[in-house]
Amino acid sequence: MPTQPESATPLMIDLPLNPALLQATAKLGYETATPVQHQAIPPILEGHDVLVSAATGSGKTAAFLLPSMQRLLDAETQGTRVLVLVPTRELAQQIAEHCQQLAAFTHLKTGLITGGADFKKQQQQFIRKTDIIIATPGRLHEHLEATPDILKQLDVLILDEADRMLDMGFSLDVLRISDACRERKQTLLFSATLSHPAVLRIAATIMTDPVSVALNTVQDQHDDIQQQVVACDDHAHKQKVLAWLLANETYDKAIVFTNTKLRADHLRGPLRGHKLRVGVLHGDLDQSARNQVMSLYRDGTINILLTTDVAGRGLDIKGIELVINFDMPRTAHHYVHRIGRTGRIGEQGMAIALVSSTEWNLMTGIERYLKQRFVRRTIKEVIGKFTGPKKLKSSGKAAGAKQKAPPPKKEEFKKPKQRERMTKNIGKRRAPSTPITSTTPVIAEDETS
Repeated sequence: MPTQPESATPLMIDLPLNPALLQATAKLGYETATPVQHQAIPPILEGHDVLVSAATGSGKTAAFLLPSMQRLLDAETQGTRVLVLVPTRELAQQIAEHCQQLAAFTHLKTGLITGGADFKKQQQQFIRKTDIIIATPGRLHEHLEATPDILKQLDVLILDEADRMLDMGFSLDVLRISDACRERKQTLLFSATLSHPAVLRIAATIMTDPVSVALNTVQDQHDDIQQQVVACDDHAHKQKVLAWLLANETYDKAIVFTNTKLRADHLRGPLRGHKLRVGVLHGDLDQSARNQVMSLYRDGTINILLTTDVAGRGLDIKGIELVINFDMPRTAHHYVHRIGRTGRIGEQGMAIALVSSTEWNLMTGIERYLKQRFVRRTIKEVIGKFTGPKKLKSSGKAAGAKQKAPPPKKEEFKKPKQRERMTKNIGKRRAPSTPITSTTPVIAEDETS
């Protein structure tokens, strides 16, 4: 895969884009192209398949939307020409809004295809020849089953957050969708990492000689985020620490991540009891409830979002200055994307992990993966008994004393169980002088007559 070379970052007006698109970027306050925009837009405009690795919050949405819109404006054709596939509904809605803002001074129409919305109304978007469709794989596949030829005019297929999409089990849907628009001219794939095995496999299957744009690695994506760890005794102690942090830290908006939907629901009541403005977002909510929560969060009616990893990818909401991991995420990749909700495009953020003794080794494993050491923090107002393992290995993991295996037990010899009967005279003939016992039957002479 050829790699795009680096050069000086230009102004947005220096990019070879339609004046209507530059007018929209100026209105949005985009003066200087971000590194991903500077390196990805030129090869995309040249028509290459492009494989991009970039940090969250790096401006990659505009990096694939602007050149794709330029292609549409140059062609002046009608029909669905650009398809953007994303893993979650919230990310799809966000990209659709961004797309509408960038297309504000053009005739281009944007459509949204996700689960939880009216299927027939979504079909109208294809009938009306909507130029750009942003979709989640599962719902779009349902549309293809109903109407197989809706993507026959497609020019550009874009996979955003591809690693997350494949982790969620959408590989087959992505391949089927790719096959449905096999005559397309260009494929763009954006991922947090290019070393993800599933990403490499899918790229080899659906892309042709792609240009690779790798701006950074996962390990150096979060220089603008201060990462801290607070040791906690147990779940109840975590709740006290969480309430204290949310009441005393300085932030515009905060996100609290849990590993389960049930835990997110259970934390809402206690936090509201502390007069905190809290909302909950997870996959069990229907679409209208999810939309309402996100609307309240964006406009500041609530400023704390309790959520699972459904909000760990792609959400770009201004003012998120604090991320708290109530539960340590199961993998380093999940951790990276959770904390990536803050510290976006040069802004400063803080990420705090609440770590119990059973999570300590998981936390140190994430440190090793990121090649960073998180700041150990003690909060005297809510300090607990657990402040970290007493003994540590050179890796940072807890060094527990190995218990010696107990010696094998000696098997005791057990005598075979004796039958409950008299064995004294077995095998011997009873002598006439032997007295009659109670066990010897007596037959009276008069009973035989």
